[in-house]
Amino acid sequence: MEFPEDLRYTEQHEWARKEGNRVRIGITDFAQDALGDVVYVDIPQVGTEVTAGQPFGEVESTKSVSDVFAPVSVTGVERNPLLGDAPQLVNEGPYGDGWMIVIEPADAMGSELDGLLDAKAYREFTERGSKSPS
Repeated sequence: MEFPEDLRYTEQHEWARKEGNRVRIGITDFAQDALGDVVYVDIPQVGTEVTAGQPFGEVESTKSVSDVFAPVSVTGVERNPLLGDAPQLVNEGPYGDGWMIVIEPADAMGSELDGLLDAKAYREFTERGSKSPS
């Protein structure tokens, strides 16, 4: 299981990577492993506004359908164009080509992002037997 140090994490198993004034978001290695083979990803249109903690999309796998939650309040500015034809990228590289959206946080200072779990805290959360996404 991977827990990249440069990411922030939610207890709903999303990750967020700050990239300048934008944030790239996806689901974690833990989440994709628990879901099984991803067969469809539903992500919002560019310009969609979502409040932190609210669902912004869904991931459908051979096991279940799970909501994907916004780690911060967002306006979506970019969708991963590869996921429409290749949803399995979420399984193959959840922190690479399997990313879902790039957003501009509503909170320009990033305090919402700072409030998320760091890699160590997220690893400990998953090891305590956190609820798997499903």
